[in-house]
Formats: sequence, C-alpha cells, structure tokens
Amino acid sequence: MAAKKALKWVIFWIGLSLCFNAGIYIFLGPGKALEYFGGYVIEQSLSVDNLFLFIMVFSAFGIKPAYQRRVLNYGIAGAIILRLLFVVLGVTIVNMFHFILYIFGGILILGGVNMILKKEAATNYKESRIIKLLGKVMPITDHLEGNHFFVKKNNIRYATPLFAILLIIEFTDILFAIDSIPAIFSITTDTFIVYTSNIFAILGLRNLYFLLGELHEKFQYVKYGVAAILVFTGLKLCLTFFEIEISIGISLCIIFTILIVSVILSVFYTEKKPTQVSQ
Repeated sequence: MAAKKALKWVIFWIGLSLCFNAGIYIFLGPGKALEYFGGYVIEQSLSVDNLFLFIMVFSAFGIKPAYQRRVLNYGIAGAIILRLLFVVLGVTIVNMFHFILYIFGGILILGGVNMILKKEAATNYKESRIIKLLGKVMPITDHLEGNHFFVKKNNIRYATPLFAILLIIEFTDILFAIDSIPAIFSITTDTFIVYTSNIFAILGLRNLYFLLGELHEKFQYVKYGVAAILVFTGLKLCLTFFEIEISIGISLCIIFTILIVSVILSVFYTEKKPTQVSQ
C-alpha cells in the first residue's frame, strides 16, 4: 500500500472518529465528548510503538505486504473482541476496587521508564515462545503456503508460519492493551467511552501501519514520546490518591506537546544524521 493511499485512509478513519465524537457531543454533552477525544488521542499515540513492533515481526519473517494485510485484518478483528473483554473487566474491577487505579498508574510509570531505558536489540521472532508452544499443539510447515493459515497434507492439518505470526500479533496486542486501557482510565472509566475510543483508534491501525512502514526510520524519537505519555498518564492516576486532579484539557495539551516535540526531534535527527555520516 503506497504511503499516499495509506495517508488518505488514515485521514478518513480520523475523520470518521471525529464525526462519532460530534455525535457524542450532541447526545451526551461536551464532557463526554472531551473524554472520548482524550481516550482516542491516548490510544492512537500509544499504538505507534505497537505498530513499530509489528513492522519488526513481519520483517523478521520476510512477509510480503499482501500477506501482511490479511494478518492485520484478522488481528484487528481479534483486537476488537479482546478489547471489549479487557474494558468491561477493567471497568468492573476499578468500580469495585478503586485503589486498582493507583496500581495501574504504577504499572504505566514503570512501563514508560522501561521503554526509555531499554536498548534496541535485534529479536529473533522465529524463536518466539508462542511459535514453540504452537509447534507442540500442532505441526507447522517450514514455509509459507500463500496466504493460508492452515493447510492439509496427507490428511494431517498443519499451521503455517502466517498463523504463528497472527498469534504473535494478537499476543503483542494483549500486552499493549495492558498499557493502553489503564492509560485511558486516567481520562475516564465510562465503559462506552473507553471502548468506542479504543475501537475507532483500532479501525485505522492497518492503514497507519503501512504509513509508518514508510516513515518509521524518520521518527526514531517518537517511541520516547510514547514512553513519556505512559509516564504522564501513570502519574495522573497516582496523583488522584492525593486528590490532585489534572483536567482533561490540560492532559490533552501535555500529550499533544509531547508528541509534537518527539516528531520535531525525530525530523531534526534525520536531517543531521546524513551530515555526520558524510564526514
């Protein structure tokens, strides 16, 4: 998918989300509309780092873009179902045990700090525990079988590496949800708002993935911006213990500022890098 076409679809999904937000404004009021917008921005911001991970997984297996689309389509469908379970369970737990929010806050802070301090290292996804576990459940073919997840040979059903990759994508999304959903709890614990803001952000992920595939080398500091957002939302949750509330408007300003600064630094870095190499 060309970057220009992917960009058009990303703009379409963002526009559709804003139209939905306008509906929330009309029927539920400005407060809920602001909560939805805050949740949507947080989800989209944090999804960037997850999509970079998808790029690494597909690159490790040498998966062609045509096959990537099928995996992403199924991955998004699975994410929609899993997010509903995570959101309902998360909101129920928070409503029953409010102190869980402070634990979520601590997890977000630790996750952000770990992301900042963690050094980039090449990971051999072909040795993934998920693939090894799948191999114990059923045989896996040594190579791709077109865009098939399963094939039958000699009356024996085999999983293909493409299905193994789908499992990796779903597993990483589960790990991602552990960060992203508690982060949205720093804005609201309204089940409808949390879930819809999640879903509208997820619906545009496939197109955003192909756009980032073209641009990820130019935005190397964005992951630090994502980490800073995790730390900020974690602090926001923890501060409620001291009855210190940061308004949604201020939260959005801080998040946008973090994102803009990380993008500017990334652009500056890529402009300077060629000069350093030529010397």
